[in-house]
Amino acid sequence: MSQTLQERAQAFLWDPPESMRVGLRSWILAVARLVYGLVRDFMTGELTLRAMSLVYTTLLSIVPLIAFSFSVLKGFGFHRELEPLLYQFFEPLGEKGAELTSQIIGFVDNVSGRLLGGIGLVFLIYTVISMVHKVENSCNWIWQVKQSRSLARRFSDYLSVILIGPVLMMAAMGMIASISSNALVQKVTSLEPFGTSLVYAGRLVPVLLVSFVFSFVYIFVTNTKVRILPALIGGIAAGFLWALTGKLFASFVVGSTKYAAIYSSFAILIIALIWLYLNWLILLLGSQIACYVQRPEYLRIGRRRLILTGRERETLAVDIMLRIGQRFLSGPPPCELADIANEVGLPEEAVARVVGSLEASGLIEKSESGALLPGRDLDSIELVEILQAVRKPSEDIPQLKNVDQAKVLLDEVEHAIEGGLAARSLRELIAKTAN
Repeated sequence: MSQTLQERAQAFLWDPPESMRVGLRSWILAVARLVYGLVRDFMTGELTLRAMSLVYTTLLSIVPLIAFSFSVLKGFGFHRELEPLLYQFFEPLGEKGAELTSQIIGFVDNVSGRLLGGIGLVFLIYTVISMVHKVENSCNWIWQVKQSRSLARRFSDYLSVILIGPVLMMAAMGMIASISSNALVQKVTSLEPFGTSLVYAGRLVPVLLVSFVFSFVYIFVTNTKVRILPALIGGIAAGFLWALTGKLFASFVVGSTKYAAIYSSFAILIIALIWLYLNWLILLLGSQIACYVQRPEYLRIGRRRLILTGRERETLAVDIMLRIGQRFLSGPPPCELADIANEVGLPEEAVARVVGSLEASGLIEKSESGALLPGRDLDSIELVEILQAVRKPSEDIPQLKNVDQAKVLLDEVEHAIEGGLAARSLRELIAKTAN
């Protein structure tokens, strides 16, 4: 019964009547597809498992992360604002939030200057980078990116995020505070309806800041090109969901006195773990929204593995080599896997499998930044080699038996193809397409 309902829902969403494809109804249909995709992905349980994993990582890394941020902010004179920001994060926990904030700040204070030198500093940086790497793995999974950053790029990219992120956020908060204390703004606030409007705007500021933080994570942590608009849409959706969840969770905490009676001093830890879990889940849902906004073709197939036919693999392999060769001849920047996936309209995972076959055959190679380059001179890359690279038998599948007659026929087809493409190089194909 549920399968039938699911099939009907899919038929309605992706094969709708003509009247649903124009005007406002098309926007409603797009939102319905997005909601359907999010609910489908959530029901698989993978997002919740990854959120739980991030909670565990947070428990190990939160004190080193805050200590590292504290030391960075202290150099810019923003360290005094760290405690109010942390309290605002735990505000839905009520009185327990203030208690938890003071305990965490106490732990951070215990990380003395002597510990931040030598081996202690190395361990601190390693712990912080490990946490960001865990977030990257989760975002990469959502965006179906198989390859993580190299070790060198982790240190450079992660440290950039960790160093710049807190400073920008504190600078934004300081700017908002200075604007609010301005004499002209104070005078405007005393006038209606400007006063009420500014009060509501002030309530929106924390939500917008959280939204921008989420968007920042989607753009700079995910190991693929995330465009600004999809990241902002995902970040704003996650920010407002965070605000709504905070209100509901605060009501839950107020009515959860019986849990405090049952769990005693452990109640604050359990409530904090639940709140951390919800925050990570919201961040991952926002990343999923950004992914579907940028790549709407993923909505229908979800995380289902896309199996390409032999003809499709061959077509894609020739197209990939053609793009890489053309970009190589025209000069930088070189080809990126994400660019090719976006241009051909396929999930990055499917394109990566073909790229892997070409790389294994020595036809392409990857730079340290992950850019795709020709494996050797374009004149020496024959078109036959490109087809053979994606025709190799899979090592994961047992070899076929008792198919000698079929092999004879296909060998004849193979020889005919080789004869038709004899001595034709990739450079020749590029020159032909340019004319």
